[in-house]
Amino acid sequence: MLEVKQLTAIRDERILFESLSFSIDSGELVQIEGRNGTGKTTLLRIVAGIGERDDGEIFWNGDNIQSNRDNYHQDLLFLGHQTGVKRELTAYENLRFYVSVHNNQSADKETIYQALVKVGLAGREDVPVAQLSAGQQRRVALARLWLSDHKLWILDEPLTAIDKQGVKVLEALFLSHAEQGGIVVLTTHQDMFADNSKLRKIKLGG
Repeated sequence: MLEVKQLTAIRDERILFESLSFSIDSGELVQIEGRNGTGKTTLLRIVAGIGERDDGEIFWNGDNIQSNRDNYHQDLLFLGHQTGVKRELTAYENLRFYVSVHNNQSADKETIYQALVKVGLAGREDVPVAQLSAGQQRRVALARLWLSDHKLWILDEPLTAIDKQGVKVLEALFLSHAEQGGIVVLTTHQDMFADNSKLRKIKLGG
């Protein structure tokens, strides 16, 4: 479903990766791993269609994402290092805005509140994001996952500032998304899915 062909990225005259090819099918969990500086974030941004590449092509359901950008992004949820939440809005208002933009009719008020409960923000739903800690702001962004009907999730370090219980909750969510035919591509420094055959790893560098 997602196919990367002969991808090359060069930054500051240094080759991060060259002629990189892989494919990811529906129902797969894939972790991009490697030392700091090997290009994990660069790769995710390129695959998400928001980063520059020096060579190569990316296909989604057989279509080049450059020529079918709008269709691709309708199926994609990308969470990067920047949370992408609006600081002047509350946690609830941010999620309400998200579901309205993506026309998710099934996400009613109760569903949004439950998503905030899942990420440990019960009681903070009406606090402006600017007054939340960096970790709590990231949890607001992560709550979108429970409201998402996107097929492809690309997540750059989604477990930053998340405690062990939160990690377990997210693991269960990622597995559920894959079991329903979705795709999860992520980077993380935490050990996840120990001995779980569903997880596949792609290593950059070395």
